Amino acid sequence: MGGFPGGSAYVSTKFAIEGLSRSMRYELEPFGINVALVEPGVIGTNFVDAVVYAKKSRDLNSPYSQIMQKMAARFEEIMKNSSSPELVASVVLRAATDEKPSLMYLAGKDVESLNEAKGSMSDEEIYGMMKQNLKLA
Repeated sequence: MGGFPGGSAYVSTKFAIEGLSRSMRYELEPFGINVALVEPGVIGTNFVDAVVYAKKSRDLNSPYSQIMQKMAARFEEIMKNSSSPELVASVVLRAATDEKPSLMYLAGKDVESLNEAKGSMSDEEIYGMMKQNLKLA
């Protein structure tokens, strides 16, 4: 997963969980404990209904407000192609039952595509692609 405007706190927790999981994998493997990380993309839930926006970001005179409005509109479009919660459940089940689990399991075409791009593009190219996809360019 990459970062996106308005998602700093959310995305930073995902990065933290990935770092924790990678570290725990080394620490727990000698005890026969496997660590697997499921990374879902955009999933069709009511998650966005619970989002709380900072007061300043709602101030129409704030330049940040314009970014947040663009992101809210773009996120509505993105949700139309979201993956189902059932897909995530099936990936979690596979991670839990794999005889030799991988560290990372991706759940959703969007996160799979982004992962592929990370393997073949520079950071600057990914940044440009994300800005274009989020319609910030």
